Amino acid sequence: MNDGPSALADPAEDTALTRPFPGASPYEEYVHASVLNTLQQPLTEAADEMGFLVTTQVMELWFTLIVHEWRTAREALVKDDLPAALDALVRSRRALSALNDSWQPIAALTPLQFEGFRAAFGRASGFQSAMYRHIEFLLGEKSQSLVNAHRGDPAVHEALRDAHREPSLYDEVLCFLHRQGLPVPVHVRERDVSLSYTSDPAVVELWRGVYAGSPYEAPARLAEALTDIAELVARWRFDHLMVVRRAMGAKPGSGGTAGVAYLEQRARRVVFPELWEARGAL
Repeated sequence: MNDGPSALADPAEDTALTRPFPGASPYEEYVHASVLNTLQQPLTEAADEMGFLVTTQVMELWFTLIVHEWRTAREALVKDDLPAALDALVRSRRALSALNDSWQPIAALTPLQFEGFRAAFGRASGFQSAMYRHIEFLLGEKSQSLVNAHRGDPAVHEALRDAHREPSLYDEVLCFLHRQGLPVPVHVRERDVSLSYTSDPAVVELWRGVYAGSPYEAPARLAEALTDIAELVARWRFDHLMVVRRAMGAKPGSGGTAGVAYLEQRARRVVFPELWEARGAL
């Protein structure tokens, strides 16, 4: 069977691929792959350390994209541009799914494999990730003490301090709903946004009314986009707990953290709790 000459062509004969570049390739200039590929610097000979480093760095990149999309959604809601906000939330949902899949290279580390390189990163801990703090702040989970922990890095500290003072994504969702005529209480709209958001019965009732109506209305579509995000964040937290529990059991975490005990506490926290409580009220 002959599929034609193109099926047998040597890719090296394509002059677009073999033509010399005057400097770095256009791909390199755009992606900076050579920079990315120098950032993995294992400190031991352990076979699993490279996978741990790459996994952690890839997660940081997904954090960056998720934060970007949630800020985009928040800004769109401020402008009452629901289609743009929903587009950003859908993109963030895909990024969250990819983030969750990122656990796979290290999901089955045994205690012996993990101990092969754990001492090398000393006091470093994933709990110290500044970009993950931006994620939590956008979800409405604020903490001044976690901002203060980064005082030694002025640029990081300033960015976190600003994020801590800004409305969360959910705060702007509720303000948007108020402008659409839904009964969001004034004490919710005018709350101190530097504090963690807590469930409010009136907002639960608001969402119950949204779900009792048409699923095609804008508030219902927004509610489901937020629910998708809440579920994916919950899955990420649970997977994080299981990876750590499998690799080190109940030992204290690096950097002086409580390890599994802290992750269990985080896994119990419900993202956008009123959306879930409203389901039980229908």
